[in-house]
Amino acid sequence: MKAVHFGAGNIGRGFVGLLLHEGGYELVFSDVAAGLVDAINAADAYTVHEVGDGGRDTVVTGFRAINSAEDPQAVADEIATANVVTTAVGPTILRFVAPHIIAGLALREPGTPPLQIMACENAINATDLLRDEIAAQAGEAWDALSGSAVFANTAVDRIVPGQPEGGGVDVTVEPFYEWAIERGPFGGNPPNIPGAHFVDDLAPYIERKLFTVNTGHATTAYFGAAAGVERISDALADERIARQVEAVLEETSALLIATHGLDPDAQAEYRRTILGRFRNPALPDTVWRVGRQPLRKLSRHERFIGPAASAAERGLAVDALVAAVGAALRFDDAEDAQSVDMQRILREQDAATFTAEVTGLDPQHPLFDRVVAVVAARQAELGR
Repeated sequence: MKAVHFGAGNIGRGFVGLLLHEGGYELVFSDVAAGLVDAINAADAYTVHEVGDGGRDTVVTGFRAINSAEDPQAVADEIATANVVTTAVGPTILRFVAPHIIAGLALREPGTPPLQIMACENAINATDLLRDEIAAQAGEAWDALSGSAVFANTAVDRIVPGQPEGGGVDVTVEPFYEWAIERGPFGGNPPNIPGAHFVDDLAPYIERKLFTVNTGHATTAYFGAAAGVERISDALADERIARQVEAVLEETSALLIATHGLDPDAQAEYRRTILGRFRNPALPDTVWRVGRQPLRKLSRHERFIGPAASAAERGLAVDALVAAVGAALRFDDAEDAQSVDMQRILREQDAATFTAEVTGLDPQHPLFDRVVAVVAARQAELGR
């Protein structure tokens, strides 16, 4: 069995690639970072180091890497004979993955079982986004190719921090992980991925993860950065920041319970588990890594505006979420392009225009004026 995985970074090697390896797949990584591709090809094995309680080391073998920018034909050839294709590239990069999959599907032999495609991204229904990109870019050819693949949405969760210097292609991760996958698209032939679980309704898993893990992680980062704290674990050691994060997750939990009928006690335990993961002192994670790309994280269906908008529509509390948005607006990192852009746009646009363009909220939405107020407060700090 063979799996082609787009994105040979830390998540690709330390989570998705690891589980595919444990399922018996030969691994082919595809990436555009020439140095990383060369480093992977120079290694016979790499080790995934789990740090924290219950952690273990796992050695991964049976892999190679292709530079998709330099040799797209090689990527297509691998896809032509693969069983599985996965991605961990970021939702905005999926459109660049689509042409490679189209080319590979066109080369598959008639009668070959459908290629099983899963986008493992921090986004709701990311595989649907990838499928739509593939269909749009394939155009009229999609009718002939569509039967050659099945697409399943997934929800993935594992904290993979910035890696220590000199680690090569080894990856340091936390012990906890979750990979939930839609069962339906595979019929009776799901991929063999030990540790993943297949579910009939993925929506509760996706939103529970996004609105608890991602919302909580980013909230910790933004309040931590504002307080001058460097590490995520240290930020949560500050009781004031911990209370702010807990308040945000209480609001997202109320929404998840109302939307999906989750058991309140089970969700409270899930929150405690997530906060315990963030507090893991063995993870060298920084507020700057977790907080990067604030413009994306403030967009309409992401970890702040997504749950806050739905909660406001239901008349649920959003005070803590709005405060977290305010903290995100203060994230000022000269090393992060989106942070630089955000601070520039805050100086250039009025509060209502910024809110509409960055968050995607309609001016008539019940959350709009609340967000405008925190945007204006940040602009006042900047002297606009």
